[in-house]
Amino acid sequence: MSLEQMLKQVKQHPAFDRVGMVLCHNGVVRGTSRDGRRTSGLQVRVDHRRLEEIVTAQKKRPGIVEILVEIHENQPLGVGDDVMFIVVAGDIRENVIETLSDTLDAIKSSATTKTQFFV
Repeated sequence: MSLEQMLKQVKQHPAFDRVGMVLCHNGVVRGTSRDGRRTSGLQVRVDHRRLEEIVTAQKKRPGIVEILVEIHENQPLGVGDDVMFIVVAGDIRENVIETLSDTLDAIKSSATTKTQFFV
């Protein structure tokens, strides 16, 4: 799925008339690790049960209408490749921004694991 397709999908939500903001995250493979080592890419594994729990819980937050997540998993990704898309649609920016940030943090900390490839 592409980010464009995800945006089209969220706009088809039956409660989209309550939406005042759609915020998107597009995570890409960096050429360096957090500790500064050069990388050639990475591979991501997803715990789908945990991912579903996270999304279900985050959708219950005030003002949130929809959350969509797409992760490119179980394949080698190179520098610059898309890793993860998140789309959060909700009523006001305070609700949407906080929900996207919390959703991203929860996914990265407890629903995904990555293997980095170093140069």
